[in-house]
Amino acid sequence: MLERPSAGERAVIVQLDFGRDDIDEQVEEVRLLAESAGAEVCSVVFGRRNSPDPATFAGKGKVQEIAATLAASDAGLVIFNHGLSPAQERNLERELKCRVVDRTSLILDIFALRAQSAEGKLQVELAQLEHLATRLVRGWTHLERQKGGIGLRGPGEKQLETDRRLLGNRVKLLKDRLVKLERQRGVQRKARSRGDVLNVSLVGYTNAGKSTLFNALTHAGVYAADKLFATLDTTSRKLWLENAGHIVISDTVGFIRDLPHELVAAFHATLEATAEADLLLHVVDAANPARDDQMSEVSKVLAEIGALDVPQITVLNKQDLTGLPAAAERDEYGRICRVRVSAASGEGLPLLRQALAEQAVEKAQRLEAQRARPSVEQSPIIRESLNDTGTPQ
Repeated sequence: MLERPSAGERAVIVQLDFGRDDIDEQVEEVRLLAESAGAEVCSVVFGRRNSPDPATFAGKGKVQEIAATLAASDAGLVIFNHGLSPAQERNLERELKCRVVDRTSLILDIFALRAQSAEGKLQVELAQLEHLATRLVRGWTHLERQKGGIGLRGPGEKQLETDRRLLGNRVKLLKDRLVKLERQRGVQRKARSRGDVLNVSLVGYTNAGKSTLFNALTHAGVYAADKLFATLDTTSRKLWLENAGHIVISDTVGFIRDLPHELVAAFHATLEATAEADLLLHVVDAANPARDDQMSEVSKVLAEIGALDVPQITVLNKQDLTGLPAAAERDEYGRICRVRVSAASGEGLPLLRQALAEQAVEKAQRLEAQRARPSVEQSPIIRESLNDTGTPQ
């Protein structure tokens, strides 16, 4: 049976240029991804192509360069900052004699490493299995052969078909479990939405400082680190605001460029809470040169989960690294729409609390107006058209 090569912790990154102008930012991001997965990045191999090579994605000459870099750096893992087909992955491993991982597999591995709750682990496993399902047909050709020999003759089903059937059964089981958990979450969300409490969700690009900001506001003590996807499981806490009372604020998983569709689908139940929030705090790393692109990527994911129309306040975090003072900007309606803060030092947090308090008061006033509005039965026009029995005349 053909086995995939084992992987070491020393890695070589491969970044090919297909005409984009943000190569440096892409390399820095994949370097952070690799380090978040526990790899030690030894070297980066660059290349320029008009289109991917069908067989090895990088081309024969570039594969030879990667092999030489592997030997020189004593590395045992190659990370492509691109999506590879099963055939390309298999061909590269055959040529390089080491494990080859693409961007999607790397992100899935980080999610598996970070998942803590039972629901988070189920979601990650589902995403991994659905990713694996697309790679069974051409990824492992030895599975296409029917087993033979004494004691190994099957009832007529190829090994590939057996693996696909077993994988499908596991996927169905995971989806059923997640549906039950999603129903429980739905009941909890409905209970919260029926109340007068403002529901706020933190969203943003991974490593923008959402968890640090969450801790600074709520003193929750959730795990926060200078790593990509440090937070996977949604955490909610009550926050007391002067002149506004309690609100509920939730810390959510971060987004990233080219977030695997399998993850978006698997984490749909978790991300659904974002779409049902009253307000989104879009946390942005103000010191990152690629912040505009990161904001665009977050908007893409919000659109995919149906949360793009939820009101937002942009929180420009890490302002202490930009040299700009803490400040708040208002839109044409007088609402605070942008706040510059530092979650690490606490600068600007009073301005953010003020923005949240204003939103909470506005929601309370809106609900009070709805309650004071007469119902259809109580409307004078309708009452005049009703007789004593309560039926229209």
